[in-house]
Amino acid sequence: MSDQIWVNNRQPQTLYIAQVIMYFRGVMAILLGGALFSLGSVSLFGSTLLGAVYTLLITVGVIAGAFGIANEKAWGYKLGVAAAAAPLALRVVVLFIAGLEALTFDTVGLLFDIALISLLLHPMSRDYQKVWFR
Repeated sequence: MSDQIWVNNRQPQTLYIAQVIMYFRGVMAILLGGALFSLGSVSLFGSTLLGAVYTLLITVGVIAGAFGIANEKAWGYKLGVAAAAAPLALRVVVLFIAGLEALTFDTVGLLFDIALISLLLHPMSRDYQKVWFR
């Protein structure tokens, strides 16, 4: 029998909730065909292919990061933080390109992005991963 688990409820609540949100974001990105990580009519990558590759990388990143966090792997935490920070960084770029109206697009997604990065970078999460993750 495998020791791998998908969700670890023995971790601090910040990491547990972050895992659930990451899986939710990944599954919704798969179901919605990448519309979850799109930024409306703003063209950043210049082609549909690059946008699709970005969406695929973020989707795989959040799912693999959540799996790594559940199994207390250091690479999972790092990947999770990177995959959670990438959409926020992209929103900052869009903010400078399109102006403040870019913030009104997908406000709920913005709140999820902020909540996810806050949960992952919370002192309780960071302290736990420093001690227990390998």
